[in-house]
Amino acid sequence: MKILYSLSRYFVGSLFIFSGAIKINDPVGTQIKLEEYFQVFSTDFTSLFELLVPFALFISVFLCCLEIILGFALLMNYKMKLVSSITLGLIIFFTFLTFYSAYFNKVTDCGCFGDAIKLTPWESFYKDIILLTFSLIIYILHTKLKDQTGLLYIKIFDDNNFKNGLLIFVTSICLIVSYSAINFLPFIDFRAYKVGNYIPDLMEPSDELKYSYIMEKNGITYEFESYPNDESYVFKEIKLLNPEAEPKITDYSIWNENKDLTKESFLGNKLFIIVHDIDKIGISGKNEKEFIKKLKILISNISFWVEPIFLTSSNPNSFKNFITKNDIKINIAYGDATVLKTMIRSNPGFFLMRNGTIKGKWHFNKFPDAQEILRKSNIKM
Repeated sequence: MKILYSLSRYFVGSLFIFSGAIKINDPVGTQIKLEEYFQVFSTDFTSLFELLVPFALFISVFLCCLEIILGFALLMNYKMKLVSSITLGLIIFFTFLTFYSAYFNKVTDCGCFGDAIKLTPWESFYKDIILLTFSLIIYILHTKLKDQTGLLYIKIFDDNNFKNGLLIFVTSICLIVSYSAINFLPFIDFRAYKVGNYIPDLMEPSDELKYSYIMEKNGITYEFESYPNDESYVFKEIKLLNPEAEPKITDYSIWNENKDLTKESFLGNKLFIIVHDIDKIGISGKNEKEFIKKLKILISNISFWVEPIFLTSSNPNSFKNFITKNDIKINIAYGDATVLKTMIRSNPGFFLMRNGTIKGKWHFNKFPDAQEILRKSNIKM
């Protein structure tokens, strides 16, 4: 029983730390996923979930930190009455979320491991069932096995002062990392739009996509590699056999009021000033005026070599009012809100491309220098 208890703690604790560490690197990504859940639940259950949307970022940071803290507490066998109860409650809640998402096909990516590891809804649910099993073992056995004399006993974990100090240190690191990620972009970019990636290649499958056809006849299900000619078979679904070959980017598309600009965006040097939503822009008042002043200087310094373009998912009239008010004379392009948030976790943010290759990304709090943009664009002055 001691070995089972210890293995359960180490497994759940390690997975919590791994999952939390990935998400704390990008709390804005978790915020976006939480907002998606809140909107689904507000439609399916009660509109009260809409009240949580403004607090999604705070909830994101809290959950990411909690996951890591619980992970370390489980490894140290620390205050297990409380920790095992919170862990079990959290896993039950996540299991409900993933089952609901999978069964009703509501949220196709739970975000359990951020953008680093993508799981299908059912894979997420099965993962949570496994975690639920081990969490139940921990919850049931913790009162019977309070000591650390089991598997991988570490004497220093007997010292409560050490445990308290370690958890305070871990909490501080989590808060520092999350603050930095929110205000200066994630340390590690797990998304397809990371610096160095060539977007046109990622929009193509890495190999020929192979499918099978699920058919039914006389109540029996059959699977064929090619569509059967026998009309007595009833088509049920088509299944992709090599999903790993699917394009990493399937939704990149930009346009203006006159035409599609997707292919054109891959030509030459482009600096996209991305604004997810002009009504929720991350700067205001004096900071906004200072930002506009610096932006105009930047545009004038790079325009001969790099084409600056506003890229937004804002309401066109609202955005035009914004650039007219601030007298900014550059082209405007539009894109899907989710895609723009995936491209950069900053509103506004800077996204530099050279012939389809991503050369640089900057948060508005780390305003790019003209010389840096020209250097990354391979322009020698």
